[in-house]
Amino acid sequence: MAKKKKKKRRIRPLALCVFFRDDKIFLAQGYDSHERAIFYRPIGGKIEFGERGREAVARELREEINAEVTDLKYLGALENLFVYEGLAGHEIALIYQGRFLDGRFDNDEFRVRGRHKDKVLYEAAWMPLELFRGETATALYPSGLLELLEETAWR
Repeated sequence: MAKKKKKKRRIRPLALCVFFRDDKIFLAQGYDSHERAIFYRPIGGKIEFGERGREAVARELREEINAEVTDLKYLGALENLFVYEGLAGHEIALIYQGRFLDGRFDNDEFRVRGRHKDKVLYEAAWMPLELFRGETATALYPSGLLELLEETAWR
């Protein structure tokens, strides 16, 4: 009887983009059904082989929310070890700051659904930064993102 091959776990390279307006940040909302917890993270995705981080950000935004980004500025990298849906994960995320070209994104009430092949991946909206501070803070990923943003000149 042949042994079943175990899927090799890999580190996932990501490029994520933060967008700021006043005291708000544009984020995708996620949900972990194992933990029954809502969390947030910047929009972006996997860096493909031969693709630079800034190219990945632009491609992912185009593919998922039909948006163009400009003024991309590299802020730093974060390593994220986590458990999602009961499975361990490991990511290295390149974090960029950007600006939407389309003015309709700059409205507090604006919401958009990120899609991939007609499947809704997330809903994104402007969220107050205060939501991610203090003892009752909502989870913001990758880990260390808020600290990175506060260390860099992001305003």
